[in-house]
Amino acid sequence: MCLAVLGTISERGPGDEGRVDLRGNRIAVNLALVPEASLGDYVLLHAGFAIRVVPKAEAEETLKLLAQLESPDADRPEAT
Repeated sequence: MCLAVLGTISERGPGDEGRVDLRGNRIAVNLALVPEASLGDYVLLHAGFAIRVVPKAEAEETLKLLAQLESPDADRPEAT
């Protein structure tokens, strides 16, 4: 099973080096697979590689859904 996480490109270094901001944590990444990506773009990060540029609207919807999962839901019945 694979897991990719959503972040924004916060730095581009020499060559394919860069950093992605993951909810306040800046992670060193390889940007070779997304040469079209630029600062501020949303990307999926897997195993140290940015693997896909994510359109802003899609990324914002995903982040909204993740925020809903993290907040208590008053309509949800409690487990017994």
